[in-house]
Amino acid sequence: MADEAVAEHPAEPAAPKAKDARSPEAPPRGDDNAKDAPDAPGSSDASDSADAEAAEREKERERAADRFKDRTRDPLAEEQGEEGPTDAAAATRARQSGQKLLASSRDLVSFDRSDVGQVHINNISVGLDARRSGLSMRDGPVPAEDLLRIRRTHIEPEGYVRLRRALEARRLLVLGGAPGTGRASTALALLEEVTRDGEGGQNSERVRRADPERGIRELAGKVAAGEVAAGVGGHPRGTGYLLEPALDRPGTLPPDGMDLDQLASALAEQGSYAVVVVSVGSAANPLLAGRYGAICPPAPTRELVAVRLRQRLEEEHGDPARGGGGARDRDGGSARDGGRAPNRHADRDRDDAPNRHADRNRGGHADRDGGQDGSQHADRDRGADQDGDRTRHADQGEGRTRDGGQDQDRGQDQDHGQDRRPDDDGSLSRLLERAAELREDPEVTEAVGLDDLRPAEAELFASLLAGHLLGSVGREELLSGCRGLAAVQAYEWFAGVDRALAAPPPGDGRAPVRSGTAALFHPVAFRIALAVLGGASHSAVSAAAHLLTWELSVQSDPDSTPARPLFCDDPESDLALSRARPADGAVDVAGAEVTGRLIFYRGAALPAAVLAELWDRHFPVRAPVVRWLRLLADDPRPQVSMRAAVAAGELSVRDFEHGYAELVRPLADAPTPRRRVFAATALDQAAGHASHRRAVRKVVEDWSRHGTPALRWTAAMALGYGRSADSMDDTLDALARIGVRDDGEQLAVASLNVVRLLTLPECATVLRRLADWTGHRGEEYQDLALVSIVRLALTDVDEVLDDEPGTPLGDRGDWPLLLALAATRPELTGKLADLFWTALNTARSRDVAFDALETLLRSASRKDGRAWTREGLAALLPALTAEEHDRRRLDWLLQRMMRDQDRPLTEERARALWRLAVPARQRRSEEEESHG
Repeated sequence: MADEAVAEHPAEPAAPKAKDARSPEAPPRGDDNAKDAPDAPGSSDASDSADAEAAEREKERERAADRFKDRTRDPLAEEQGEEGPTDAAAATRARQSGQKLLASSRDLVSFDRSDVGQVHINNISVGLDARRSGLSMRDGPVPAEDLLRIRRTHIEPEGYVRLRRALEARRLLVLGGAPGTGRASTALALLEEVTRDGEGGQNSERVRRADPERGIRELAGKVAAGEVAAGVGGHPRGTGYLLEPALDRPGTLPPDGMDLDQLASALAEQGSYAVVVVSVGSAANPLLAGRYGAICPPAPTRELVAVRLRQRLEEEHGDPARGGGGARDRDGGSARDGGRAPNRHADRDRDDAPNRHADRNRGGHADRDGGQDGSQHADRDRGADQDGDRTRHADQGEGRTRDGGQDQDRGQDQDHGQDRRPDDDGSLSRLLERAAELREDPEVTEAVGLDDLRPAEAELFASLLAGHLLGSVGREELLSGCRGLAAVQAYEWFAGVDRALAAPPPGDGRAPVRSGTAALFHPVAFRIALAVLGGASHSAVSAAAHLLTWELSVQSDPDSTPARPLFCDDPESDLALSRARPADGAVDVAGAEVTGRLIFYRGAALPAAVLAELWDRHFPVRAPVVRWLRLLADDPRPQVSMRAAVAAGELSVRDFEHGYAELVRPLADAPTPRRRVFAATALDQAAGHASHRRAVRKVVEDWSRHGTPALRWTAAMALGYGRSADSMDDTLDALARIGVRDDGEQLAVASLNVVRLLTLPECATVLRRLADWTGHRGEEYQDLALVSIVRLALTDVDEVLDDEPGTPLGDRGDWPLLLALAATRPELTGKLADLFWTALNTARSRDVAFDALETLLRSASRKDGRAWTREGLAALLPALTAEEHDRRRLDWLLQRMMRDQDRPLTEERARALWRLAVPARQRRSEEEESHG
C-alpha cells in the first residue's frame, strides 16, 4: 500500500496460518502498525512532533479521510441529498418480481390474416374477436342447430337458476360480464329454455338476434308490432331476443331506465323475453345496478375442459354407452353435478330478484343441484359454455376440425398403421384416465400459463389434449398449442380496439356528451399497465393506466384534450375485463414493508403475451408507450420504475434497434440517477437473452471506454448485474476503468457494483481482484478497493441479492453482506478478514472502517435479545483479530461502545462479543475485566 499506515512491513510476508488466517495476498499484520489504532495502548502519536511539516501532513491525512468518506456515500442518493436514504432493497425486490413476471418466453402463433375472426394453432382453429363480433351480427333468427347444440353442451354457471327466474319474472334481463366468459352463450341458453315452454315453443325461429346498432328503442318498437306485422318487421308472440349493444363506441350513450321499462312492457304484452348482454364497465354499470341487471358468473374451467374432452374422445373413439351426447357420466348425472340427478326444486325458496353483488360473491351450491328438472331436460348435456359470438366462429372452426381433421387423422392412421391409434389400452375409460393425468402434467400446465380457461380456450385445449391422446398431435405440437392460448387472448384484446373511432355516431337523435376516446382506451391501457407492473399495488397499476390512457388518447386525437370522468371508474370491472386478480401482499414504502392490495394477471403467460402482441403487431402505439415508460422511469417508487425497466428490456429484445434508440440510450445519458438505473436495468434484461447478449456487451464496453460521465455511470450499473461482460475478470476490468478515471469521479458507483458482484458464484474472483488493487501503485485503484471493502460491510444482503428466500444468502436478507458471506462461505473468511483488516489499518479509510466495524458488532443480536448476525461474527472476528495488536484494538472499540452515551453496549453483550473474537487461551485477565 502507498499509504503511510501500512508502508512499514517486513519484506517477506508471514506464512498463512490455519483456515481462518489471512490470505497470502494481504499485507502482513504486526505490532509495527499499531500506531494507526486510535488510542490503542502503547501507540505512538504523530502529534508529539511540533514540527510544521508533521502538522501539514496531518491536515492532508484528514482531507484524504474526508474525500474517502465522500466516496463511501450511496451514489444512488445524489438527488436526495447527501444523507438521503434509497430503497435499494425495494428496487432489488421489484426487479426480481418483474423478471419473474416476464420469465416465460412464449412461442409465436400463426394467425390467418384473411379472416380476422379466426386463429389457427397447429391444425385447430378457434373464433376470436368476441368483444366486437356483435357489431357484425344483424337482426335474424338463431339457427335451430345452434339452439340444439346450446341445449346439449351448455354448462350452467353458478347462479343460473336465479338468472332464469329473473328473466321469467321481468321478461327482460341485462346480463353483464367480461367478453369471452360465456355470457352470450348463457343468454342464449336462458332464452332457449324460457321460450321452449312458452307461447312460441312451436316456432322454429323463437330466438332471434337483434341488430346491435339499432338499440333498445327500435327493438321495443319491433316487439310491440307483434303478430300484426309479423310479415313486415314484427315477430310472433313468445319470441326471445338477444341484443348486444355497442356501448363502448365513442359518442354512444347507454339506454336509460325508461327505455328498459318500455321494452319490458312491450315484451310482457307479447309474451316474449329479451336478454341484453353488456360488458362490465363504466358505461354499463348503471344498467347492471338497476332492476333488470345481473352479473353473469364465468363458466367453471375444470368442468368445461372435462366435459369437452370427454366429448372429443367419444367422437373420435366411439362409446356404445354414450346416449344423448358425451356430457353425461355413466351414472346418468351431468358432469357438473358429479353424477347426481339434477334437482330443480332445491332452490325454490331463494329470492328470485337478481342481485348484482350477490351474484358476484355468493357460492351458489344449491344452484349446482337445482339447475334443471330431470324429466323435463334429460336431453340437455352440459358441455362447454361458449360466448355466443365466439361460439359461432368456434363451431365453424370446430366443424372443420371434426370433419376434415378426423378424416385427415384417419388417413394418417391408414398410412402409418397402428402407431398413431390407441392400442388395447385405448378404451374410453383408459383414455379418460390418461387425459386426467395429462391435464395435470406440470409441463402442460406451465405451457398453458392461464389460471382459468374461457369457453373457447377450453374447447381448444380439449381438442389439443384429445388429439395428443389419439396420436394426431405430437408432444411439441401440444405444448406449442397450449402456449398459443395466451397469445390468442392478447390478440383479441388489441385487434381493432379503436376501429369504432372511425364509425359514424348513432342515429338515435341524442347528441353525445363526450368524445369517448379515453373511455375506449382505458381498458387497453389497464391491460398494458398490468403487463408491465403486475405484482405492484392496485393503485399504482391504476394510476399508470390513466397516464397511458392520456398518452394513447393524445396520440389518437392530437387536436383534442382527452376528457375522462373522475368518478366513473370501477376497479371490479377493470379486473374482470383484464383477467386480473387482487391479492394482499407486502408493499415497500420508505424502506419498510406494509400490507397492500396487489394485482396480478390470472395467468403467468399473459404479461409476456400482451407485450409481444403490443410491440410486434401495433407499431403506431409504440410512440405513446415509449413516452409512458419514460414517465414511469421518473417514478420515485421502485415497485413502479424497476418493473417498468424490466419490461422496457423485454420490449427492446423484440426490436433492439428501436428500444435502444428510443428508451435505453436517451435514459442512459440522463442527468438523474433514477433514469440511468432504468436504462442499466433494461440493458441487463436484454443481456439475459442469448440472442442479444453480444450486442449489449458491445454497448457497455464502448460506454465504459469512450462514454460521457453519465454513460460510464450507467455502464457501471449494468456491469453490476454480472451479465454485461464476457467474464468476471472483464467485468472487474471495466469497473476499474470507470472507477479510476478522472480522479475517481465515478469511484462510488464503481465500488457499489463491485460489491453487487460479490453475491454471484464467482465472488472468489472478486476478492482476489480486490486484494490485487490494495497493492496497486495507483492510489485510485487502492481507493476503489478500500471503498468497496467498507461498502461490503455497510451493505445489507437484500439490497444487492436477487435470490429468493431459501438460499443461504437469501435467508439472511437483513445481514451485512460481509457477515453473510463469512457465515455461508467459510472458505472465503480469511480473504474477507484480510481485506477488512487492510481498511482498518489504512489511515484514510480507518475512521470509516472503524464505524463499519462498530455497526457489525452491534448487529450480533436484535433489540429483543434474539440472535442476529452472531454466526457471521463468530466466523469473521477470530480471523480479524489473529494478532495481539488486533485484539487490543477490538478491546479499545468495545470499551468505547460501552461508554457511548447514546447507545451504550451492555457488559453482557461486550463480554459475548469478546469471547466470539478471542479464544479462551488467548484472553488476558485485564481484558476480561475490562468487559465485565
